[in-house]
Amino acid sequence: MRDRRPTTIGRNNRIFQFCSLGAVPQDKKYAGEPCELIIGDGNTVREFCTFNIGTPGGGGVTRVGDDNWIMAYVHLAHDCRVGSHTIFANNAQLAGHVEVGDWVILGGFTVVHQFVRLGAHSMTAMCSLLFADVPPFVMTQGQPARARSMNFEGLRRRGFSSERIAAVKAMHKALFREGLTLEQAAERIAALPQRFPEAAADAALMRDFLVATPRPWHRALTRPCAATPSKGRPCTARSPGGRRGVG
Repeated sequence: MRDRRPTTIGRNNRIFQFCSLGAVPQDKKYAGEPCELIIGDGNTVREFCTFNIGTPGGGGVTRVGDDNWIMAYVHLAHDCRVGSHTIFANNAQLAGHVEVGDWVILGGFTVVHQFVRLGAHSMTAMCSLLFADVPPFVMTQGQPARARSMNFEGLRRRGFSSERIAAVKAMHKALFREGLTLEQAAERIAALPQRFPEAAADAALMRDFLVATPRPWHRALTRPCAATPSKGRPCTARSPGGRRGVG
């Protein structure tokens, strides 16, 4: 049945005119194998969106979760996996094998390179160009994109308590502000539930993302250097581990 009907669409979806859902992937290696597109429930998909089916090399499935708000001209290439409660503004473009976590917001004209992962609650500014993974809660902007801050306002709107937001601020400091190596930052984040018990799941979300990241991620943050805090210049000092941590 799936070979004949490669697209499965759930309940209560609103799909507007001129969309192409479930067409063959834009992959020259694809040779007609039985692959599919699966769309969950309660999604809004506006005009001229294109969602391709998966490929054998990527698991065979392109998947969209529930309650996503996807605006016009969005492209989801083969084998993308989109979570739930996301917002994709007009012309957001995902290359193949991209993973998008729950509650992610993509600004208009955001372009995401193949195999990139965006952690839950992350956000991109308009025209961001992503070549590397974006950890949970992080806001990025630029071409190529850099981490700018955390999505604090979005978290407040989703009902995060002040304690959970304080924990996210502590993650921000550990990852981007204190010159720690990745291993040191991960240890600092793993210990956060001792100070912020309500944020245990948030700390685990960040820690698991960092551990599972097989490719570079957006640790390049435009941040004030210690020597020039008032000028707000990008800091390019090396981390204690010897790697260039930012810039």
